[in-house]
Formats: sequence, C-alpha cells, structure tokens
Amino acid sequence: MRQDLIGYLLDSVDEEERAEIESARQNPETAGKIEHDLAKLERALQPLERDRDVITPPIGLAERTIAAVKQASADTRPTLSESVESDPIIRPRVWLDRVILTAASLAAIILLAPLLLETMEDARATRAQQNLQKVATALQGYADVHSMYPTPPDEGPLSRAGLYAPTLVSEHRIQPDDGLLVYPGSALNRKGDFQIPSKEELEAALGTERFEKLIDVMGGDYGYTLGYRDESGRLKPNRNQQRSHHPIMADAPDASGKQSSNHPDGAHHIVYEDGHVERIWVTSSTLDKLHKNDHLYLNNDGKIAAGKNVEDAVIGDSHHQP
Repeated sequence: MRQDLIGYLLDSVDEEERAEIESARQNPETAGKIEHDLAKLERALQPLERDRDVITPPIGLAERTIAAVKQASADTRPTLSESVESDPIIRPRVWLDRVILTAASLAAIILLAPLLLETMEDARATRAQQNLQKVATALQGYADVHSMYPTPPDEGPLSRAGLYAPTLVSEHRIQPDDGLLVYPGSALNRKGDFQIPSKEELEAALGTERFEKLIDVMGGDYGYTLGYRDESGRLKPNRNQQRSHHPIMADAPDASGKQSSNHPDGAHHIVYEDGHVERIWVTSSTLDKLHKNDHLYLNNDGKIAAGKNVEDAVIGDSHHQP
C-alpha cells in the first residue's frame, strides 16, 4: 500500500487502491503511520506545484536551437559556445535553459531528500527492532529460570527501572558492549563507548558520583517496566503472564514523562510481555490508548511510579524508581 501513497496524493490510483488507503486511514492501528507518511509526501511534493501551469516556450526557440546545432557540427564554423557568446539572441536563452536545469535539479533534490532520510530512518528502526527482539529473548530466558522478569528491589538506591540491564549482563544473557540497548544514530550510539555495567559494578559504586552516572544511562536509550504495587504498597515481582497488550520495555520517556523524544517522527518501539516487539506511531495525546486506555509512561495517578494495579503498566527511564 505504501508505494501507492504518491499516486493517492496525485489522484492517479484506481478505485480499489483508493478504497484500501481510505480504509487504512480509518483503522486506529494503521492511521497514525499512514497520516505520517502522507504528511511527509505532501511536503516533498510542494515544490512541484510551481510546475503545474503550462510553460509557453519562447518564440523561435526551436529554430534557434537547430541553427546552433548545425553551426556546432560544421568543422569550419565556430563552436556552439562561441556561437552562443556571439549571438545576442541565443545567449540569454541559453542562460535561461541553464537556470531551468539548475532549478529542476534543486527540485529533484528537495523531492528526494526526505524520502532518502525516511529510508535511512526505516533501516535504523528495523535494526532497533531486531536488537530489541534479542533483548526480549534474553528477558524471556531470565523469566523461564527465575519465574519472573528482572524486578528491582522494593526500595533503596538500586531500586531503579534500568536495573534489568545490569541483571541480564551479570547473568551473561547480553553483552555489556553489544549495542542492543542503544538506538542506531542516537547521541548515546554516536559516542561509541556505551557499556552496560554489571550488578557487581553498581554495588561497588554505591555512594559515589560514578554510581549516579551509571544509573542514568545503564538502560541505554530504552526504559523498562516499573511494575506495580499491591494495596499494601508492596512492589510485586514482574511475572510473565504472556500478555500481548502489556508493555515491559519501550523507548525511554523524555524529561516530561509524557512521551519519548528518541524519534522526532513520533515512533515508539515497544516490547510486550509475551516477547513480541512493535513500532507504533503515537503522540502525547494517544499514549494513553496503547493498551486498555493506560498511559505508557504514567501510572493511574499520573505519576512516573509503579502501577496502581496489575494492568497499570508504566515504563520508566533508567534512573526512575518504582
């Protein structure tokens, strides 16, 4: 369907293709992505609006061009460039042609650049999904052995959302420098020296400035579930109930706690409890519609803290405490 969107905007698709796209625009699961792509394509096509009108060629252009070609082909005559320079009529026309050619080249660049950038972003997103799938597999393996996903302590300095990453490293389920937890092209990825600390390193750094730096980044570019507390306020273990709607990892929230700023196009990568990974386009106004009208980064009290019940999923950044 995606290859038909340009034709849809230019009104050059058949009725069946148009109906398919219109249906996708009405579907809540695909509407966000379709509208995002259509908006990008509309911006890319705007420069073409100037060329919609028919351009009337200058009078005598064909005759002058033929004459110039004949003159250039004759060995005993001046070259085309010399002819152009000496002919006061042809010279401005040639410069006009050059301007038109340059403008057309710029229009092509303007049109293709967004599509090229989008292709690059799609490649990064595909790689990120593959990396997250590996992390999901590691989490599933941990849950199979421990009967629960990594869960931070109920309280204390190590009670952080990002503790899942050092936990997996300490059990040799992921490598500290394999790049699985950095988004391709992100600031953390560009630094090139990101490593996940082990739980032993964290414990050794307790009470030091290094500890504060480690907990800020130990989860990479991704956040992890803060779990939920029961009625007595006790943090419960992150059990794997194989729920396909319940997030346990996602792009880390920004400072506002309302959405992630990892991707300017509004994409959010989400790992669900059953181990599958999705890339969803959401905005701050639709983050509460991801699963059972529950906000991805805030609990039912509107706070970045553990959920209020078993269905209240909250994804916290690396340093956030339940």
